[in-house]
Amino acid sequence: MDKIADLRVTMVGKQILSVRTDSDPPQLDWRYDYDRLTYTWCETPPELAEPMARYLKYFGLAFGCFDFGLTARREPVFFECNPNGQWSWLEDETEAPIARAFADLLEGGA
Repeated sequence: MDKIADLRVTMVGKQILSVRTDSDPPQLDWRYDYDRLTYTWCETPPELAEPMARYLKYFGLAFGCFDFGLTARREPVFFECNPNGQWSWLEDETEAPIARAFADLLEGGA
């Protein structure tokens, strides 16, 4: 795979928040060198929303962190879904309102 970046898509209820992780140079596994990473809150590729919602519904989950690699053509390649994935550091780096999404879910919202 010609991976150029990683995409962590956090789905909380029906809210979807995506963060792109880039490293310079691109790494097979972004965890090898944290000092080379940049994080960007970004749009979720529209073709991912429905399959991720079906995945969560199938397993009876209200939350999941989906990991994808992004190819040079910006095509997402699915790696895994973490049903209890970490997300706080992404909010710290990008101000993506993930905690707010959890609050909304717990309050009975979307």
